[in-house]
Amino acid sequence: MKLSKFKFNLPSEQIALHPTKNRDESRLMVIDRKTGKIEHRTFKDIMEYFGEKDVFIFNNTKVFPARLYGNKEKTGARIEVFLLRELNEELRLWDVLVDPARKIRIGNKLYFGEDDSMVAEVIDNTTSRGRTLRFLYDGNHDEFKKALYALGETPLPKYIDREVESEDENRYQNIFATEEGAVVAPAAGLHFSRELMKRLEIKDCRFAFLTLHSGLGNFREIDVEDLTKHKMDSEQMVVNADVVKTVNIAKDAGRQICAVGTSVMRAIETAVSTDGHLKEFEGWTNKFIFPPYDFSVATSMVTNFHMPLSTLLMMAASFGGYELIMDAYEVALKEQYRFGAYGDAMLIL
Repeated sequence: MKLSKFKFNLPSEQIALHPTKNRDESRLMVIDRKTGKIEHRTFKDIMEYFGEKDVFIFNNTKVFPARLYGNKEKTGARIEVFLLRELNEELRLWDVLVDPARKIRIGNKLYFGEDDSMVAEVIDNTTSRGRTLRFLYDGNHDEFKKALYALGETPLPKYIDREVESEDENRYQNIFATEEGAVVAPAAGLHFSRELMKRLEIKDCRFAFLTLHSGLGNFREIDVEDLTKHKMDSEQMVVNADVVKTVNIAKDAGRQICAVGTSVMRAIETAVSTDGHLKEFEGWTNKFIFPPYDFSVATSMVTNFHMPLSTLLMMAASFGGYELIMDAYEVALKEQYRFGAYGDAMLIL
């Protein structure tokens, strides 16, 4: 499978810059893999496709305010610092990306906040763009994290080309997000409102929550035409006993199991045993799913409309079938569906 097969022309006006007024009122394209039929619905209509004891698997990772702007010592140059993950709590070490990367060297100090209240020192250059920063802060760890996050902003993807607004703190986050660690929101879950979850509960649908901390690897450009040569960034994940039990009972009973988002699909395909059942897992995954691929657990999938050449589009095409999904994308473009994290959704049955 070649990278160029996932190229299409996406007009910039079809990239959603804002979410719909209500979470569950975005558009929903429903695709039937068996018949190839495509329906146009509203997201809250998803209820009509699921019933008693069907299971939705969600990713409960929580996005933290990862994008900061600081100034370099002496020159005062403005530097964007993107927090990726905390490496050492005691030493206040963080793995970060800096932009522009060429201006930053080991030993440089960066100042953050209107009064330069937060200072960080560059102690390692790990990759061409990556750095390790040591934050210099006197208070305890909780105070430090609070102060650091107060300086940060919601890390909207770069393709949402506008200033971050107050609504983003709430809307670029799933309502069930509890486990802090993501710098990318699992976008398929953004469509689920409290009201919709309640209605699904009343229908006796079951919910399972795993954790996969979505990282920037989702947006990294693929620089090889042969997809077998692409390496995904590793992401931390946990599939606990509750998820395993809920999903395996549904599987054995022949119920629907709906993976809500590409991150959930990657997690369950990482944690599947040879007999097709889910097993407990705690660790890292760099699983890269592209067509053709045989899925073991999910019978359906919710996903957004993704950017051209993205690993997220490749995952959707793996599950829905390459031809059918690319045809559906043509329909989506003609029908003015909205693309990206704040865009519309697709249900693949």
